[in-house]
Amino acid sequence: MRAKIFAGLLGLLVIAVAGCVSTVGGGRTAGVPFLKDSVQGRYQRSVDEVYNAARDVISANGVLEREGVIHGETNTVKTAIGVVLQRTVYVRVEPVDSKITQVTVQTRNRDGGSDLDLAHELEKEIALRLVAQPPS
Repeated sequence: MRAKIFAGLLGLLVIAVAGCVSTVGGGRTAGVPFLKDSVQGRYQRSVDEVYNAARDVISANGVLEREGVIHGETNTVKTAIGVVLQRTVYVRVEPVDSKITQVTVQTRNRDGGSDLDLAHELEKEIALRLVAQPPS
């Protein structure tokens, strides 16, 4: 009986704490706001090169659902959204300066939690794909 009461109270606490979180793709999704769910990497490549590598990595590991440019910002901020291992993956690619491009990979599972290991793995796969192709 005590276990059921405790489980019920714990469930109410989780519902009360959960909310909406912003995604790096410019939208919002259900989730626990205080969980770390994204990793970043910076590369000496163009935005298009990093973005193409990110799209390829998502497609190779899962399904690429949407891609585009974030409205309200410069046309050099590109996003890709996909599903990898039943986690939603959000990727944002933006220039830091004329030579450096930053990629941010964010992952969320269906219950609102994060999968930081998957985000880190995908970011490293993007880096490896960039190493394999010569700079343009």
